[in-house]
Amino acid sequence: MANQDFVRQIDLHGFGRGPGLSMRWHIDFMLLGFLLLLCGAGLFILYSATGRDMSVVIRQATYLGISLTGMLIVAQIPPRVLMQWAKWFYVAGVLLLLAVLFMGVQSKGAQRWIQLPGFRFQPSEVIKLIMPITMAAFLARRPLPPSFKDVMFSLIIIAVPVVLIAKQPDLGTSILIGSSGLFVLLLAGLRKRMIFSAICLAVPAIYVFWQFFMYDYQKRRVLTFLNPESDPWGAGWNIIQSTIAIGSGGLYGKGWLQGTQSHLDFLPESHTDFIIAVLAEEFGLMGCLVLFALYTLILGRGLFITLNAETLFGRLLAGSITLTFFVYIFVNIGMVSGLLPVVGVPLPMVSRGGTSLVTLLAGFGFLMSIHTHRSFLRASQ
Repeated sequence: MANQDFVRQIDLHGFGRGPGLSMRWHIDFMLLGFLLLLCGAGLFILYSATGRDMSVVIRQATYLGISLTGMLIVAQIPPRVLMQWAKWFYVAGVLLLLAVLFMGVQSKGAQRWIQLPGFRFQPSEVIKLIMPITMAAFLARRPLPPSFKDVMFSLIIIAVPVVLIAKQPDLGTSILIGSSGLFVLLLAGLRKRMIFSAICLAVPAIYVFWQFFMYDYQKRRVLTFLNPESDPWGAGWNIIQSTIAIGSGGLYGKGWLQGTQSHLDFLPESHTDFIIAVLAEEFGLMGCLVLFALYTLILGRGLFITLNAETLFGRLLAGSITLTFFVYIFVNIGMVSGLLPVVGVPLPMVSRGGTSLVTLLAGFGFLMSIHTHRSFLRASQ
């Protein structure tokens, strides 16, 4: 009781008596501050990665403004509303993916978009948000740990959009969406025998995926990851050049705008998937550590919100969003440094890309909603 009385008097961010600005506006100011620092650093790096192209930076900053506005709007939605509408979100998302399959727009060998008046829409980005909401709502209504039947049904829920997105093809996005669903399942508390069975089934599942679902260019990426020097002028070029850029930066780097690999066009996709190689070359290990510190602060805040969520749905959803954000970081850094195959996952909040920025910040809006829509704080108003 004493702790609750204290929280009623002083909110978590020190804005005075009562619910405070954070709870009235449904904004987690600590998380918002970390995100703004990261996005600001991203624009700073992007300016160099694009060869001082200010138009690209302005465009990214515009998307950032739109994304932040969307995040604050999403934060106003109570978690119970998300839970009530979860199944309809899922149905709509799957229908959009089917629409992409039959009438989507092709670009660069992929069919991932729906053409709308004035712009293209990529439904798979929306599924990144729908998947953890659907899984959290489904498992929150069932006894935990989940039964075998619930686990099988959960895997079907995950598999449908993952397969549809992999067929586009978009392996990176399908990995992220599959991870977000599996994280909810793991956070719900799987029995040990189920985890052991999953490990035993992993090898044949990988074989089936390799034989029947992966495209030839995706197989080449995996083989090149194992031995980049086998095709240094082709599939191995990206990994070789990115590792050269990272290694040449040393401890303190060559200085801002002084990177040779990116500015002489040796480094591919320097403003998107491989942007951290630009940071490593120009600011060295110390610059990378600063970026990692910002990511760690955001992840730490996400875990704090997860642990303090009031409902099971909130805990499952917040945990999945936080861990999926970690997967974004881990996969991008792993593929750029040659530790993982190249799968086309951007560095969150830093790489150029408006759609992914909108999706990521909307996810953090859900975190803010979970943290600020708590009943004992509302009761103190």
